[in-house]
Amino acid sequence: MYRILIIGPSGAGKSTLARAVGKRLAIPVVHLDAINWGPGWVQRNEAEIRGQIAGWSAQDAWVMDGNYLGHIDLRLPRATAVVWLDLPRHVYFSRAVYRSITQVGRLRDDVGNLERCELEFFTGWVWTYPKRRPRDEALMADLPEGVTGIVLRSSRDVSLFEQALPQSLCAGTGTFDGGSRSGYC
Repeated sequence: MYRILIIGPSGAGKSTLARAVGKRLAIPVVHLDAINWGPGWVQRNEAEIRGQIAGWSAQDAWVMDGNYLGHIDLRLPRATAVVWLDLPRHVYFSRAVYRSITQVGRLRDDVGNLERCELEFFTGWVWTYPKRRPRDEALMADLPEGVTGIVLRSSRDVSLFEQALPQSLCAGTGTFDGGSRSGYC
């Protein structure tokens, strides 16, 4: 069974890729933002968040998008693969801005709240991802044995990864370049 974590900065396409992977592999999609944020963008309490994540992590198959490394202890031991969308800042930043501007006031299914367009989100969170990037890099460098690590560094990598599913999940740790892979899941 597939249990896949998708991590990366806001705007990188985590939720979009999670939906595509879920559809392609016929497995449930879990958006961690929807677990973390209650109505009106109010953060849920930690016990409730951890309980929901533990429940989903115990399932046989899933794809989860979102970082929330404070809960990685619940997800990583059950994961079969971690996909890191390590896209350039100009890509994810422009996508986050575009999404917020074009979708402001519309319901985001991956969060369960209305899209907002707030300068603080862009300057204080999206733009500053490079400061948090070393955490993701360290996570990928120290994956548990048996967990496949896949790093996607461009939109092309993401597209090739998606097209090659499920074989692309057998790539082993490293950068996915769309080339042929050996082994079976």
